[in-house]
Amino acid sequence: MADIARYPFVRHLRGSGTAHVQQIRDGKTVRSSTGASFWFRPLSAVLNEVPVDDRELPLLFHARTSDFQDVTVQATITYRVTDPATAAGRIDFSIDPDTGVWRGTPLDQVAGLLVESAQQYAIDLLATVDLPTAMAGGVGPVRSVIAGGLGNDSRLAETGITVVGVRVVALRPEPDVEKALRTPTREQVQQDADKATFERRAVAVERERAIGENELQTQIELARREEQLVSQRGANARREAQEQAAAGAIAAAAEARRTVTLSEATAEGTRLAGAAEGDAEAARVAAYQDVPEAVLLALAVKELAANLPQIDTLVLSPDLVSKALAQLGGGAK
Repeated sequence: MADIARYPFVRHLRGSGTAHVQQIRDGKTVRSSTGASFWFRPLSAVLNEVPVDDRELPLLFHARTSDFQDVTVQATITYRVTDPATAAGRIDFSIDPDTGVWRGTPLDQVAGLLVESAQQYAIDLLATVDLPTAMAGGVGPVRSVIAGGLGNDSRLAETGITVVGVRVVALRPEPDVEKALRTPTREQVQQDADKATFERRAVAVERERAIGENELQTQIELARREEQLVSQRGANARREAQEQAAAGAIAAAAEARRTVTLSEATAEGTRLAGAAEGDAEAARVAAYQDVPEAVLLALAVKELAANLPQIDTLVLSPDLVSKALAQLGGGAK
């Protein structure tokens, strides 16, 4: 909106950088520029203000597909007035010289023109396809047909309006139909998820079976090696027993030979000692052969006395003395 200062008999207009201001007097264009600032007389001046900046126009409309299904289209159109003079000649952009406010609703007219044109192109496209095809194609075909149609629209070109861009945000059927369309995909996704789960379980079972088989093979191998170990230990024990038995036999034979040798040596020593003693005894007997009896008796007493044990105390009873004396007396006789 232009900023207009009021003075007696004259007015001063100060525009903005995004608005094209046009002054007409007596049917002739006096000024026409963007960001203008000038003085004018309100009684003779006709002022037009056309915005030349980019403007966003949201759209929300319904269309019907070839299978009679209702579809909601949500889009946004970006447009710009590229020929302000032409636009001012086709649409009422005049402003009040006292307040600077538009006398009409020019932007609503531009919006109506764009909305109706965009709806027509989208409706014509969706009427040729069924709902699954429209949903599968997405927003791309609708965006292309709207952008192409508005770009080639002669009415917009004659009005001085250029479409900068078209964005289609959503293309949706009715909620119950949308839910029904989602069901097959949801079921397929669920089936794929179940399949993946079953495959994962099958792989897990297969791996468990492989692990079990490996453990069983390991146990069998351990048992076989334990059997070999037991057999080897038995063979080693038998060999050790045989070696010990052979060593024992050798030791027993050696001990027997040693015992025999010792016995023979002992017997020979005993025989020789006996023979020597016999010879000595024979020599003593031969030596005592010519000795008188009294001398032999004296030698026997001496020998007896030498072999008697030590006597610390000797008790002589009268009976013993009398017997000894009697024996001595009888011997004297």
